[in-house]
Formats: sequence, structure tokens, C-alpha cells
Amino acid sequence: MAIVELVMPRMGESIIEATIIEWTKKEGEFVEIDETVLEVATDKIDSEVPSPVSGKIKKILFQKDDVVAVDKVIALIETDSEDPQPESPIIKEEESKPAQQDVIEQPSRAIMDTKPDPTPAQAKFSKTIGIQKIPSTIGDKFYSPLVRNIARAEGLSLEELQNVEGTGAEGRVTKFDLLNYLEQRKFRSVRPAVAQPDRERTSVSMPSEKEFESHSARHVPNEINTIVEKPGFSSVGDEIIELSRMRQIIAQHMTQSLATSAHVTSFVEADATRLVNWRNRMKESFQRKYGEKLTFSPLFVEAVLQALRDYPRLNASIVDNHLVIKKDLNIGVATAMDNGNLIVPVIKDAGQMNLLGLTKHFNDITTRARKNQLRPEEISGGTFTISNIGTFGNIMGTPIINQPELAVLALGAIKKKPIIQETSEGDIIAIRHMMFLSLSFDHRVIDGYKGGTFLNRIAYYIENFDSNRPI
Repeated sequence: MAIVELVMPRMGESIIEATIIEWTKKEGEFVEIDETVLEVATDKIDSEVPSPVSGKIKKILFQKDDVVAVDKVIALIETDSEDPQPESPIIKEEESKPAQQDVIEQPSRAIMDTKPDPTPAQAKFSKTIGIQKIPSTIGDKFYSPLVRNIARAEGLSLEELQNVEGTGAEGRVTKFDLLNYLEQRKFRSVRPAVAQPDRERTSVSMPSEKEFESHSARHVPNEINTIVEKPGFSSVGDEIIELSRMRQIIAQHMTQSLATSAHVTSFVEADATRLVNWRNRMKESFQRKYGEKLTFSPLFVEAVLQALRDYPRLNASIVDNHLVIKKDLNIGVATAMDNGNLIVPVIKDAGQMNLLGLTKHFNDITTRARKNQLRPEEISGGTFTISNIGTFGNIMGTPIINQPELAVLALGAIKKKPIIQETSEGDIIAIRHMMFLSLSFDHRVIDGYKGGTFLNRIAYYIENFDSNRPI
């Protein structure tokens, strides 16, 4: 007999803990390898945790609704095998695809897997869960563990929770339903203090320093517009927006990236006329033939993949003073979620796909990203990231590198412009579809020449798009 530890898996960048939604197996029950043992939820996605072995559930160490840190042992599985405990499936997959690199010594995996410790605010949030007990079913309404956790942390009564209108299946209250309700409730309950004419300013009851910090550490949904005042922090009538937990994680990830990499941004303007005209001419027949909407993004991903093959050192990471050049081309696509936050789903093995494959994968992951339906493995493992800021009407930007990658590309809006072109009969003015490309790269290992020529290579592939290619 052997005992195998089932741990809370890592579920993407900056996710340090997850809430147990439901155990699908009980103590004493048998579980097959890869069979689901429990369901968990994070701020970004919900996911199923499979068993790494076949055996009997000997001990469950955490219960439903518990918030557990990643890599923490959550259950013990008894197997008939005497073999040592299997490694994480994620690690096995990585080791089955050794990365190409320009050094002999392989960097230590312990360094690659290092995760930051929870912040005090995150630790406090974990302790707030469980203040009051909310049943999973009230009347004919079912409430998920994540919804109940937020309700408990915010102090909602059972009666008030029942009044929240649900937009989920069969009227179920979703996380976003509850967050919107809490936003409206706080906005209604707190009024701005207004200075009165010809009299002293109206006093505002202030929380103590300890109460303010405790309130700030709680899990507060969706950037609530709360109007309060704190001495030395704001003036009367100022608006204080408490950041959501996911927003705090994004902020931590961005500042950590700036502190890690020496950011440099280069710009180039590209003539995308051939690409634009081909896409506009083929989009309807492409959708009729394949049932997929053809946007510009997969065509730009194609150009990036071609340039990365020419400049493989841009498809790499720095680990313990080693440059690890990645064999696979995994393209991250920055996507704005419906709640305003940002997530980066990854098209795995994009270098092995044709245009149809890229289009299908791009449409699928971006659609599910906006609906918060991605699996953990779909938001990790990227080697290069693209951010299409042109969808917001921006013409250029200075994107922040998505660690541990070495570069990120921003695509600006495509605009018609009068451009001077040289011909055999002299210069002419022509109307062309122009766009700016912005590349932020890590100057620790990528010099300006290398970063600039790589960016120009992307522009070259866009400008020399084959306008006669079939679909």
C-alpha cells in the first residue's frame, strides 16, 4: 500500500488559493485515475481537480467552502501500488517537452515554480470566510459556494440574499449578480458629504485606522463606488474605490513585472492594406465554409509566429541567469472580461496551426474568457503575448511584459491615411490602411537592435501579406 497526497493545483498566474465548491468523492470511496475528486473556484475560473492515481480516498483534509492555498495537501489517496508518489501532471507535461536553450545546465525547477507568499490582505480575506452560515439552498434558489462566501464576507442576511435577482441558468444567482447588487447597495447607502454655505463644513463619522484597514483587507466585489472620508487620505466628497481582489492581483503582477524586467518599447508603422483587403474580401466565404468569424487577430498572430521562427530568442524566458528558449510557440491573447478586468488565455502550440486552426482557437478562448469559463491550463504556459489595443480605438501603447516572457506586442487601430508612395513614374499620394505596432521587450537580454529588427520583421510579414492566398 502507498499513500498519495492530492494537492490543490496551480491554476494560472498569480492565483494563490481556491475555494472548494464540492467534493464529488467521499472518504472510503474508490476513485479512478483522472476521475474528478472535487470542484474548486477562484476569482478567475471554476475547475475540476482530477485524481493523479487510482485508489481509495483515505482522508479528506478540507471541507466544502474552505479556502485553500495552492500546493496544499487537500486529501490522501490509498493505492495498491508501492511506487513512489507520482509528480504533478503539469510538471510531467513540461518535462516531456524539454526546452531548447543556449546554455548547458538546465535551470532548477524549484526556481521556476516559486510562487509569492500571500499578502496580508489575502490572508485576512481567508479568515473572514465562515462568519455566518448560509445554506446552499434557500427556498427554490441554489447558491454556489463562491456566492455564499462573498455574501458572508459582506454580511448579507438570508432575506437580503433572497432578494438578489439571478441571471444564471434557472434563475441562479451568479457571482456577478451579487457583485452588482452590492455595488448598488453601497452606492445607495452612502451619500457624499456636501459643504454647507455660510456655516461650518458638515462633519463625517470616520472609521478608526484599525477598522479602515480591516475593511480594506476584506474581499470586496467589483470596484464599488463608495464615498467615505479618512483623515490624511481624502477630502470631503472624494470618491474612494476599493479595488476588487482580482484587481489587486493584477496590480501586483504588473508592478512585479516592471520590477523584474528592464522595459523598453519600440514602435513601427505598418501598411496593412493587403491584409485588410484580403480579409474583407474573404470573411463571408470563410464563415460560410468553416462556420467561424474571421477577424484580423488570427492574421496578426500568423505574422508574429513567422517572426518568432526567425527570432527564436524572443520566444524565451530568463530563469536563474539562464536563457531558456522555448520549443513551443504558445501565444497569449490579452482579453478584457465583462467585469472590466484583464485575462490572458493562451493558444497552445500555435506554431503547429493553420489559419483555420488559429481562428477556431482564438474565437473559442476569447469568448470563454469573457464569460469566465476558462480552464486553469488555458491561462498559463504562454511564451509570447499579443494585446490588440486597437479594439478600443487606441493607435499605440506601451504594454507591460507578461512574466516570465520576454516581450509583448500591442496592435494599434487600423486607420486610413494618405501615404506617399514611390512609383516608376514618380511619387504619388495613396490612401492606405496603416497601423502602429508597439513592442515592449526585456532589455536585460534583448538589445535595441534585436528588439527593433524583430518588430520590423512582424511589420514586414503584415505588409507583404499574400493577397492571392486561398481560404
